[in-house]
Amino acid sequence: MKYASAQPHIASFVILERDGKVAFVLRTGTAWLNGYYGLPSGKVEPGESYSAAAIREAKEEVGVTISKHDLEPVFTMQRIHSEEATHGNPEWVDLVFRATKWEGEPVNNEPDKHGELAWLDPNNLPENVVPPVKFALEKINEGKTYAEYGWED
Repeated sequence: MKYASAQPHIASFVILERDGKVAFVLRTGTAWLNGYYGLPSGKVEPGESYSAAAIREAKEEVGVTISKHDLEPVFTMQRIHSEEATHGNPEWVDLVFRATKWEGEPVNNEPDKHGELAWLDPNNLPENVVPPVKFALEKINEGKTYAEYGWED
């Protein structure tokens, strides 16, 4: 039996909080939104669970080790960027996880892709935060667990 279904790209994001601030990386050597702050994140690889992708990306980007048991799913977002289609497909599903604890000190572990690691106040973010990330954090702050970004109402 063959099913027709959407095939969005999938990304996992990690919120690392300390002293009321959240760890962000400044995108500098990427193909999308250089000069903007984003959460440690990345595409889910084929055959990889969403939580495993979040754990992998946190290790790759900011050098911390997170146990699956210390990862809390907090938000799901379906987003579309018609002007920024990736391989002809502008649809994404984003899973945002909060790390309740981790091992290691967060650092800019990928200086070829990130200009810095910065601890930012999630209630007073600068203008240059990746727009869907800023949107997701606002919704999380409102107590939401799901939202759609970029779709016409």
